[in-house]
Amino acid sequence: MSRPKIRLTVVDRLGPKGCHRGHKVGESFDFDTERGQVCPMVMHVAFPYIDILRYGGRIPGQPEGTAVFCCPDVETINVFKVEVVEE
Repeated sequence: MSRPKIRLTVVDRLGPKGCHRGHKVGESFDFDTERGQVCPMVMHVAFPYIDILRYGGRIPGQPEGTAVFCCPDVETINVFKVEVVEE
């Protein structure tokens, strides 16, 4: 069984300034090949969701194959969506 692809997408931002990495709403990242471009705090917060989704679990209250979470920065909150990408 191969592991499904995972995509992280910035879906919203709350706050007057961008985060320290400059992520913008609409940006997407492939977890396997582009995670080095994503803020380390995002990866810290996202990893449990990614692990659950990648190995067949489900996040309560979220559509199947997705999880939405926020990553706090000093003056902003970036909202990310993690989703399983069907091949």
